[in-house]
Amino acid sequence: MTGVAVTGVAGRMGRNIVAAVVENPSTELVGALEAPGHPALGRDAGAVAGMEKNGVRVTDSPERAFKKADVIIDFSTPEASLRNLETAATLKKAIVIGTTGFSQHHREKIREMAHSTRILLAPNMSVGVNLLLKLVEDCAKVLGGGYDVEIVEYHHRHKVDAPSGTALRIAEVVAHSLKRDIGKVAVYARKGITGERTSEEIGIQSVRAGDIVGDHTVLFAGEGERIELTHRAHSRSAFARGAVRAALWLVARPEGIYDMQDVLGLK
Repeated sequence: MTGVAVTGVAGRMGRNIVAAVVENPSTELVGALEAPGHPALGRDAGAVAGMEKNGVRVTDSPERAFKKADVIIDFSTPEASLRNLETAATLKKAIVIGTTGFSQHHREKIREMAHSTRILLAPNMSVGVNLLLKLVEDCAKVLGGGYDVEIVEYHHRHKVDAPSGTALRIAEVVAHSLKRDIGKVAVYARKGITGERTSEEIGIQSVRAGDIVGDHTVLFAGEGERIELTHRAHSRSAFARGAVRAALWLVARPEGIYDMQDVLGLK
């Protein structure tokens, strides 16, 4: 049985991850973390997630939450994730990070700490989205530079970062496949007289509305035809189950940094 600690257990993703850990026959919830001052502190993590009580109390101490864990699942903020990663590295615990919005500086720190522990970093833990990334890579390679590429992502009104980490990852995959520098060809918004679209640019547009869990569409448009690849998440449970699958895979790996493509054997 693999012991799992979950951060942000009272949040939308945290509650889904707790449920996925409890429901998986190969995992056991052994730690639950929340921010200092959170109303859930001291409560039973199962009850917080809307399930039966499981005897795991929510704490604001990463050291206490991670002590019995084989692996940590972290969906939080960039700053909180880095603090949790530092604690995980000190304790030699594997950690799955689904947080988005990391800066280049944050990513450099994560790569540094990958020398001390096992890290799985992915902007989206859904199995379907990671299959989409593979399909996007194949399409870009086959179609080449003769097709315009546009990415549109839709999320709920409470999401604080844009574009989504998944949309940015899709754009990186396309740019790498087409041998383009994403820093130079990405276009995030269009307004007014923009002039003709260049053949090199990759458009990335964001929609924030209602309670949309997460939709991503990639458009390859050429002369006389177009291809659209779309993934729609109906529930956060898909991300939670993917994160648990990643956690089970990660515990047996050596120190380093991995992603969901490694978990699914898509590389």
